[in-house]
Amino acid sequence: MTTATTPFRVPPPPPGDVPEPLPEPARDEIRLEAVMAALSDPLRLGVVRKLLLEAEEYDHTCTWFGLDRPKSSLTHHFRALREAGLIRQRQYGLSRRNQVRVDDLEARFPGLLRLIADWQPPRA
Repeated sequence: MTTATTPFRVPPPPPGDVPEPLPEPARDEIRLEAVMAALSDPLRLGVVRKLLLEAEEYDHTCTWFGLDRPKSSLTHHFRALREAGLIRQRQYGLSRRNQVRVDDLEARFPGLLRLIADWQPPRA
């Protein structure tokens, strides 16, 4: 789904019940310094970018990203993104699924998501 306020594709929710999000800051509580601190890590910046540009479903598990990191490390990175207000996480049984808070971030910081989408990871 694309809204008038954002060019990013946000797939519709799956049919049936969707779990409530894990604790996250309200839209008006998202702080720029927290967002920038979370995005200062290239792995987290890449996670947000991949969700913005490649999301196929309403939300994605951590394994969808194909990151070769220990589970504890990924838990830390995804929690940092959620607590900064960049992503929304929902608990589906034993797995957490993630999506970018597109509408909230566009309302708070217009143009930020376009900068993230345009970012290119450094070549190894």
